Amino acid sequence: MLKKVQSRRVAGSPVQRKEWKMQAIQHPPSLEAVRVVVVEDEAATRKMLVAALEASPHYKVVAEFGEGLAALASLKQLAPDLVLLDLGLPDISGIQVIQEIEKAQLNCDVLVITTFGDDRSIFSALEAGAHGYLLKGVTAEELRRDVQLLRDGGSPLSPSIARKLLNSLAAKKSNQISAQTEKSSLTPREVEILQLIGKGFSYNETAAHCQVKNDTVHAHLKSIYRKLAVHSNVEAVYEARRKNII
Repeated sequence: MLKKVQSRRVAGSPVQRKEWKMQAIQHPPSLEAVRVVVVEDEAATRKMLVAALEASPHYKVVAEFGEGLAALASLKQLAPDLVLLDLGLPDISGIQVIQEIEKAQLNCDVLVITTFGDDRSIFSALEAGAHGYLLKGVTAEELRRDVQLLRDGGSPLSPSIARKLLNSLAAKKSNQISAQTEKSSLTPREVEILQLIGKGFSYNETAAHCQVKNDTVHAHLKSIYRKLAVHSNVEAVYEARRKNII
């Protein structure tokens, strides 16, 4: 944009004139569109995703693929800002695609959009490096909103996916509390004996290590069985490890 700046009047001039100088006003550079690669094997769904993104000038789909290997072969050259990825691909799984993107250290976000809502798929994708997880069925407006949330540093999740994650965290916390409670119910000596048995020590070796009699070791084991609701050394060690007691 140009701005008009009036010059000062020159003293003694016979005619009052106005001279105009042109002065440039600098503006910040315009934001570039987010470069997106869509990896989806169903042509109709892929077309819908592309149309939803390109309806906004903020997004530019630079490539679309129906298979994971073809996408991986081109991602480095395409240098996308975002990969919109299905998990159920015909050649390799979307989880493998995410893992390969992480290995290659490509500087891009990965947003999963899939029909797979099971725990295994969700946690595998997020652990592999996905930055968001959506179930198919979102509207074009919702997709653009979630992509913008991702670009702003968030982690978009479908409501049911978020609930699964919260339930998982709650269950994990409950297990930790249970383990701490059960561990606190075992005496330090019982925990020590259980650790030695878990390492393969015999009763005699355990008694010698703890400097107690064999009968004392057996008495401690009976107490451990009762507290952990088990009936053998193998079960006791298994339960103790499962509950992070040893």
